[in-house]
Amino acid sequence: MHASQGRSVGLGLALVSALAFGGSGVAAKPLIEAGLDPLHVVWLRVTGAALVLLPVAWRHRALVTRRPALLAGFGLLAVAGVQACYFAAISRIPVGVALLVEYLGPALVLGWVRFVQRRPVSRSATVGVVLAVTGLACVVQVWSGLGFDALGLLLALGAACCQVGYFILSDHGGNDDDAADPVGVIAYGLLVGAALLTAVARPWDMDWAVLSANADMNGAAVPAVLLLAWIVLVATVAAYLTGVLSVRRLSPQVAGVVACLEAVIATVLAWVLLGEHLAAPQMAGGALVLIGAFIAQRSTPKEAPAVPVAGGDGGRSREADAERELSGGVRPA
Repeated sequence: MHASQGRSVGLGLALVSALAFGGSGVAAKPLIEAGLDPLHVVWLRVTGAALVLLPVAWRHRALVTRRPALLAGFGLLAVAGVQACYFAAISRIPVGVALLVEYLGPALVLGWVRFVQRRPVSRSATVGVVLAVTGLACVVQVWSGLGFDALGLLLALGAACCQVGYFILSDHGGNDDDAADPVGVIAYGLLVGAALLTAVARPWDMDWAVLSANADMNGAAVPAVLLLAWIVLVATVAAYLTGVLSVRRLSPQVAGVVACLEAVIATVLAWVLLGEHLAAPQMAGGALVLIGAFIAQRSTPKEAPAVPVAGGDGGRSREADAERELSGGVRPA
């Protein structure tokens, strides 16, 4: 019962995270059109979120000495790496192509779990990934931007690999008795990410006056600072918090497939708020992503071979450990 409830909570958190992340582009685009550089918007997003969570970082300051590698990795990969690689990629290749390559992340997560961690992967999770990636190709209409730019594709693949790091690091230590607090990991990850992005974005060259004016959102004048507040508080702080907590309750591979909904949500929000209308293939693709996510989240772990472990652990087997890990590390409340 506890595992079932934890899984339902994890799925709900993953959906909220996808919704929060998906709303970032809708708020960022008017700021970019108002005169801000895309990298400056990313820097404002990450730095603002880091400042919001600064009291949390102070509260969990012991993590700096306990888990320095985890904090550095989360900041480098899950925060700065994804953002920098993605924005560098879209400067060379179409957004749709870059987004599709980035969201190969769930497939790469399956490969990591199966071949690196040597943990079994259910067939339904694999089917869910295939359907979700196929649907995503329709949502972003990848065929409209076909072209070959080796560096651009490598940068997009770098974003996908960093996304894998996000899911793997979010799950890291979730089953340990002395597990790192996920909120503390996010706070320090954002601080590390902000420091790295400062060197890349060069915010001292930013046109700060844009933030004191209004931005145009499909004909409506919206205060730029209000859009920035949405990006910081909802699309970053809330998105990372719910995302990491969902991975702790689901498995990384299932959470990765559900995260594909972010692209669908972003496309729908752009349709509603920015007037960017959807074509029939995009709607069909969105349905495929939903079906793939539904199939993946219903997946159950394959049984690992039972190998008894000698010692004073109450007769616990490796099979039990594997089952607990693949169930997403759900712990009774």
